[in-house]
Amino acid sequence: MKKFAGILVLLSIGAAAAGAQTSDNSGSPQTARQALLEMFFSKTPGTFAKHLPSATLVTLATSGALTTMQQYSVIASQVQAKGKNFETFETGSLLLVAQEPQSGQRFEIKVDHDSLRGDEDDIDLSFQTYKDKQLQKTPFLPRMTFGMKMESGIWKLNEIQITVRVPLADPDFLKGMTEALKARGGATAPAAGFLQPVNQASTTTFGSDASVLAAMQSILQAENTYSANYRTVGYTCTLSDLDGFGGGVPNEHQAMLIPSGLASGKKYGYVFTLSGCTGAPATSFHLVAAPAMNNLGRRALCSDQTGAIRSSADGNAATCLASGAPVQ
Repeated sequence: MKKFAGILVLLSIGAAAAGAQTSDNSGSPQTARQALLEMFFSKTPGTFAKHLPSATLVTLATSGALTTMQQYSVIASQVQAKGKNFETFETGSLLLVAQEPQSGQRFEIKVDHDSLRGDEDDIDLSFQTYKDKQLQKTPFLPRMTFGMKMESGIWKLNEIQITVRVPLADPDFLKGMTEALKARGGATAPAAGFLQPVNQASTTTFGSDASVLAAMQSILQAENTYSANYRTVGYTCTLSDLDGFGGGVPNEHQAMLIPSGLASGKKYGYVFTLSGCTGAPATSFHLVAAPAMNNLGRRALCSDQTGAIRSSADGNAATCLASGAPVQ
């Protein structure tokens, strides 16, 4: 995962050095996608900071980190010598293509969804690697969502969400994992450790409030993306419709927006439930996260199409929906 993150940073910086142009010469207002490209791939000084929220800039300036950020283009010029060829696209299914002729490798960033909702736009990206024109299977298949939001007439990067898919039943993944364990000489010990019983208080089983809140936010964001992509359906009250695993093209019954573990409705010792989807298309819904039977004593969480999350100390979902207190 660290290696992949490093590749993303390298590509971003290298593309900036290549001077990809993202401005719309027609004079039309800049799109969120153009702003994202300009932010990461323009060599014009100040464009990265231009697309950060004001609150973020104030924090960076106060901490002194903003000065370091201004050196972005200098670092980029150093990476330009790596010999990679970059091309970015303002429209279409590809956002970026990077090729290394010497090795025959090709890296693509694909745009899976571009969900514009007024002054907000969620851009879902996935990544593919080719070797000699053959698609390479990787053990971890990441996806990223860049949440753009209009601020003072400029698209700003408001949120980044990263989802990593680990295909535990995939033969190639299992083969690679087995070979890696054998190479390290520790195939038996990790397996035994993996099968150890987990203490009930462990965050691996039940998670923290922060984990549950993050799960709630993931579902809420997925609902917004789903309703934008499937306008005749609107919001869905079937969690499996938002499922993030599977093959083929995303559809209204498997939109590939959240991990399967969360789509099952049981995560971090909580039961997640959607309800209240009325109308065609559905314009509202209720989302609740109630403690499971073996995890009582924790608060219930709830929300709806507004995105505001509330809680109830008694752990009762009905109480939360009726009179829950806003989560700070």
